[in-house]
Amino acid sequence: MTQQPHSTNGPLSTILVTGGTGKTGRRVARLLEDRGLPVRIGSRSAAERPFDWEDPGTWGPALDGVGAVYLAYAPDLGFPGAAETVGAFAKAAVATGARRLVLLSGRGEEGAVAGEEAVKAAGGDWTVLRAAWFHQNFDESFFHGPVLAGELALPFAGALEPFVDAGDIAEAAVAALTDDRHTGRTYELTGPRLLGFEDVARELTSALGRSVAFRWVSHDAYRAELAAQQLPVELADLFALVLDGRNARLGNDLPEILGRPARDFADYARDAAAAGAWRH
Repeated sequence: MTQQPHSTNGPLSTILVTGGTGKTGRRVARLLEDRGLPVRIGSRSAAERPFDWEDPGTWGPALDGVGAVYLAYAPDLGFPGAAETVGAFAKAAVATGARRLVLLSGRGEEGAVAGEEAVKAAGGDWTVLRAAWFHQNFDESFFHGPVLAGELALPFAGALEPFVDAGDIAEAAVAALTDDRHTGRTYELTGPRLLGFEDVARELTSALGRSVAFRWVSHDAYRAELAAQQLPVELADLFALVLDGRNARLGNDLPEILGRPARDFADYARDAAAAGAWRH
């Protein structure tokens, strides 16, 4: 899948990147801009055309003149109500002229599957990217503070996950947005290794040159910690679901799309540490 792309997006067709300031969205936008393609950032903070998933009044202006959309729903496609919202937006996108829809989804989430089906039913040319947990959750999201504090306190002892890099997901998304051969495909995007959180702690310790420990806590204690951080407590339930063993397997789709191996967690941790991601 590394030959020249077979694109049917017109040269002036704008690509809307929802979640355009998020972990994958900003990387997708940057890669598209590097190709000289017209990009619109879908974000509540956008200066000219603010976009809000929960405010349909913002959808029309954001979709004006758009030919393709990267769909990254926050906080998670598996949350209650997400499928209905994303499905309604996808229908609005197709109705206003967007042909291509690339959806960021999750692995092993029944709620996310409902979102996928809603996007497929919208009538556009769709691609689904089912991604494993992001490397960047440890430096750009809810695990950043615990890594800084030197302890990952989680109720997931023994759980295995093929953590994947947000940069790799972004490259796959750009391929799907610009190449017809990805239409109608559902991909599972994983990193090259299965890691437990104990392994993650060891990799972070090695990269940082100081201790990052893993400590088991109860599910209720973790929910309380999320609440203290003003994060949705439902994340604890979602994490418990997807870390019950159903996703403890590697996929081959990402190397096939990118034409190279997926990025390893150790490489991510080393580079993030060198860039000062966990500097006090």
